[in-house]
Formats: sequence, structure tokens, C-alpha cells
Amino acid sequence: MHLLTPESLGAYWSVNEISVNIIIFLNLLGALLLGCLVGYERAYHGRAAGMRTYGLVCMASAALTVLSGYPQFWYGGHAANMAAADPTRTIQGIVTGIGFLGAGVIMKDGFSISGLTTAASLWASSAIGVMVGVGFYATAILLAILSAACMMWGARLEGWLPSHPAIAVSIRFKSGIVPQVEVLRRLSNERGYTIAGGSFSVAFEDGQSEWRFVAIVQGKRKAASLTDLSNEISKFEGVQSFNISHARN
Repeated sequence: MHLLTPESLGAYWSVNEISVNIIIFLNLLGALLLGCLVGYERAYHGRAAGMRTYGLVCMASAALTVLSGYPQFWYGGHAANMAAADPTRTIQGIVTGIGFLGAGVIMKDGFSISGLTTAASLWASSAIGVMVGVGFYATAILLAILSAACMMWGARLEGWLPSHPAIAVSIRFKSGIVPQVEVLRRLSNERGYTIAGGSFSVAFEDGQSEWRFVAIVQGKRKAASLTDLSNEISKFEGVQSFNISHARN
């Protein structure tokens, strides 16, 4: 049977094919919601990977898994007419290769990590390509729409939901100044921040000490903004230089 006949092309949009796509739709949607649920817990505690990252990874994983359950519907049901092969090996190679590519876009600068959502979206795009390759066109379209929606509105949803974002603080003191940890904790609490346990580090060079730590917001509305914090720190005696930034991107 010629693969370019109307009948062959129409098989990709047959009733049975669309029915399978609807089942996969539900799997992808459920995986996205569950991934976002787990990601929200991480975002709530100020971790680098949030709802978008977890949602994309969970949904892409579901896409790559569920398509293996319907091999008889691959390529519009024409798989039986093609040369014997094992597409799952190709899929494994694609996923592995995209994993290395994703690792290359993740950047870490001090306490700040960027590129996690980009890496997850790359992996999701590989799943979209695989689904197009096996002929699940409708599902690939839905996966692309859900991925784009997750990246566009996931951050807004995270910002709307209650959470405890974190900031990275680095302070260099003048020579001869001996700062006190308890004073720093008290000042942080007064401004709506709590120093994260295990994040505190101290460096000493040329008679000057430099403190680095992550501060977690106790409440979005009562915490001081980065600009307010920078204005206050600049007025502290004994502070030579400092750097404040969001601890996650």
C-alpha cells in the first residue's frame, strides 16, 4: 500500500487513532498536574527547581512511557508494513542525548541556579519530536501547548501561590571588623527573613572576612525588598561591599 494515498494519510486521523490520542491526552494532563504539585512543594521552600521544571519533566516522562503502550498505532497503524525495527532504542538514544544537552544549559553562580526550566523544556521538546515521529500528531500538538503554557504561566502561578522564596547574600567586612552571627540573625528576622540552615559560609582573606548565606522569606508581604535591603546594608558601619540576588531563577 502506497503511504501517500489519502487513505494512508487519513489513517493518522482515524477514529481509533484519535481515541488513542485522547487517552494519551489525559495521561499527559494528569502527569503535568501531579508534577506541578510536587514542584510547588519545592518552590514553596525556595528550591531552584519549581513547578515548571517538575511539570515539564513529569509530563515528558509520561509521554515517552505511554506511547510505548500503543505500538500498533504507531505511524498511523502502518508499523506492520514497515521493516522490522525497534524504535524504542532510538527513543532511548534521543532521551540520553537530550539529557547531556540539558545539562549544558544549566548554570550555577554561587547560590543561584539558572537554566533548569530550559533544560526541562528541551527534554519535553524531545518527547514532542518522538511523538510526531511515531505518528501521534494530536498528542504532540497537545504536549507542545501544555509545555508552552507551563513555561508562560507557571511562574505566574508560583508567584500567586504562597511560598518562601530565597535570596543569596554575600557581605565583605572591613579589616578589623568582627561580625556577630546572632546580630545578623536578629537583623534578618526583623526584616522578614530567616537564614537557611546549612547555607552559612565564611571566608577570610587579607584581614577581611566575607560571609555568604541564603535567607528565606518568612512572608512575601512582610519581607523587605532587595532594594530596601541594599539601602540598609550600605549604611551599616564596617561593611565594605555586598551582593544580594535571588537564590533561584
